[in-house]
Amino acid sequence: METYLVGGAVRDELLGLPVLDRDWVVVGNTEQALLEQGYERVGKDFPVFLHPTSKEEYALARKERKIASGHRGFECDASITVTLEEDLLRRDLTINAIAKTISGNYIDPHHGLADIEQRILRHVSPAFLEDPLRILRLARFYARFADFSVAPETLKLARQMIDEDQLTELAAERIWIEMSKALETEHPERFFRLLNELGAHARLWPAISASSMDIMNKLAKLTAKSELRFAGLCYHATDSLARCLKSLKVPNRYVDVALASQKHLDTLLSDPQDPEKIFVLIEQLDAFRRPERFHDLYELALAMSSIFQQSPPADWDYYLKIVTSVTSDQVDPELKGPKFGAALREKRLTALREAL
Repeated sequence: METYLVGGAVRDELLGLPVLDRDWVVVGNTEQALLEQGYERVGKDFPVFLHPTSKEEYALARKERKIASGHRGFECDASITVTLEEDLLRRDLTINAIAKTISGNYIDPHHGLADIEQRILRHVSPAFLEDPLRILRLARFYARFADFSVAPETLKLARQMIDEDQLTELAAERIWIEMSKALETEHPERFFRLLNELGAHARLWPAISASSMDIMNKLAKLTAKSELRFAGLCYHATDSLARCLKSLKVPNRYVDVALASQKHLDTLLSDPQDPEKIFVLIEQLDAFRRPERFHDLYELALAMSSIFQQSPPADWDYYLKIVTSVTSDQVDPELKGPKFGAALREKRLTALREAL
């Protein structure tokens, strides 16, 4: 069975980066033959299998032909006659279209090795035009590899696709996947900047303003948490933030932090002297049940104060520590229902007053 290491594993190895996942392509074999050898099929749209022992992914070499709009509008040919070169031809960028043999030799029909050396992101073939998701992947790699530039001819193809309104073919879930991966890179601002330069920004997330992108850029240097970076991106949202997040199909944990920060961040950034106001915010943020989110928002406030060149906010972690030191077993057990809750609240508020 002819097998070749392909894609990101080869690219990252050449760049001296950790190889987290290894993907293989199988040439000159059939699905039935792999199943008989103990491979487990996992791909719904494409013939992808898990190795019986290593559990690494093995895919039959395949060709694709565009037959309909959308990311999934392709007809796949994974017959035994498909060559390695034909499989590599369908890939998005030259740096992702390099194969490596078991003996360690590189097969590079599209000059990806030279583009890695010259730090260039370049499309493999005009088939780049057939899949609008490749625009977002291009931007994500631009964010991940900060010393890479984009070939002018690739920028031209991306602009053509955007002008043809091909981005409307993408499902919101696919857009979010690429966006979330970009938020985890060291330079996420490059993802948004490139898309903005290409004219994609207004089509993808018009509610996100240029000032918010600038905040996220600075925030990325202060925290690695993608939820906080995303909250910074939403800080000056120009439209209904909830509606924007819903249209993007953003996961709940991102939505939660983004909405809470937009509503309460200004208070967290201030230094309220009134214990009642402090306690009310702790209640509104549900900090007793969800202290981890409260700590995240406080971390965001610390970072934002640095960005806005303000004095550091009050020590909200200290405030929370004070009120949570008062527990329910310190309340008269004879009290029931709302009276018990009111008594616990008053004891916690008293503790905060005394500490301040």
